[in-house]
Amino acid sequence: MGLVVQKYGGSSVADAEGIKRVAKRIVEAKKNGHQVVVVVSAMGDTTDELIDLAEQVSPMPAGREFDMLLTAGERISMALLAMAIKNLGHEAQSFTGSQAGVITDSVHNKARIIDVTPGRIRTALDEGNIAIVAGFQGVSQDKKDITTLGRGGSDTTAVALAAALDAEVCEIYTDVDGVFTADPRVVKKAKKIDWISFEDMLELAASGSKVLLHRCVEYARRYNIPIHVRSSFSGLQGTWVSNEPTGDKVEQAIISGVAHDTSEAKITVVGVPDKPGEAAAIFRAVADAEINIDMIVQNVSAASTGLTDISFTLPKAEGRKAIDALERTKATIGFDSLRYDDQIGKISLVGAGMKTNPGVTADFFRALSDAGVNIELISTSEIRISVVTRADDVNEAVTAVHTAFGLDSDSDEAVVYGGTGR
Repeated sequence: MGLVVQKYGGSSVADAEGIKRVAKRIVEAKKNGHQVVVVVSAMGDTTDELIDLAEQVSPMPAGREFDMLLTAGERISMALLAMAIKNLGHEAQSFTGSQAGVITDSVHNKARIIDVTPGRIRTALDEGNIAIVAGFQGVSQDKKDITTLGRGGSDTTAVALAAALDAEVCEIYTDVDGVFTADPRVVKKAKKIDWISFEDMLELAASGSKVLLHRCVEYARRYNIPIHVRSSFSGLQGTWVSNEPTGDKVEQAIISGVAHDTSEAKITVVGVPDKPGEAAAIFRAVADAEINIDMIVQNVSAASTGLTDISFTLPKAEGRKAIDALERTKATIGFDSLRYDDQIGKISLVGAGMKTNPGVTADFFRALSDAGVNIELISTSEIRISVVTRADDVNEAVTAVHTAFGLDSDSDEAVVYGGTGR
């Protein structure tokens, strides 16, 4: 038996009973002959509660101290889990991200892993221990400050450790039974996917599917680490994410799923001079503010004025910062005004099979039309079609598209055991 990395989300360790249930599952893997490394998130809503507390103390907490505060949640979880495992008669050692050798850049609150040196983890495993690692955190390479990886960072911690330790598999335990064809909280007839390629999972994650973080899947694909997404509340097989199907051969579906995202906003730059360099200046200002942009649409220039409008979507949390950055460049670029809209939603249809199946796009737009959903922006890739609509229309749109492509399950409704899905 080889080495297995298991990651448990906040809903799995939300209370003492949850921690004891997780400990039993970990010990079972150890008894089956595996070396086991566990990555754990903060208990339940601990991270949100710490964020609220920080905002009560300071409206704009310093990044370094904010990270120091937030990492406390995972340290509580790892210590309690190690205690629970020892109570079952097995040895466990807990490690912070820095002790586990998770090296990051220096960007507080959303650091990126640049190296993993798991010397202490290997030593603990060689001594017959179960290693418990605090997810979501690391230490900066230059200043040796504690850093956090951003929302869902524990997934990335787990895959990075799996790659560094040459693990057989990285098991991501959550509060649903795997990856579904849509969010089961929205589409009750969503079906569990037995196997999905890294390519399709990357698109679903980037399009709003919350069960796996985009960076986690990206890391797994780069190092070819199979991911098994499953529930910590049941013993059912979950969803395998890999380059090739695991176990019995599974045929690649034409459509893998429908994802949605209501965490984005739209900015429209009105009256931009239609000449070379203007779009570059706009997006340079946004990039310099360290803001990631998703979809971009530029209208056709009005012949009478020589002006055009450019719209793009971005995370709501970055909206104010983007507006401020663009306002500072208004005189230089020469646009007329800015419009901000945070009442939008994105719906995405994902599937590698659409590359060789004509009619997918037509069926997608027909489903939205029949549901009375108006489209504001469109973006496509080889395996994805995304549209922006009103936020109020998202649930209806996702359900309509899911049904139109025959993704509805004929069996029992998908089970959501609790929590937020991560």
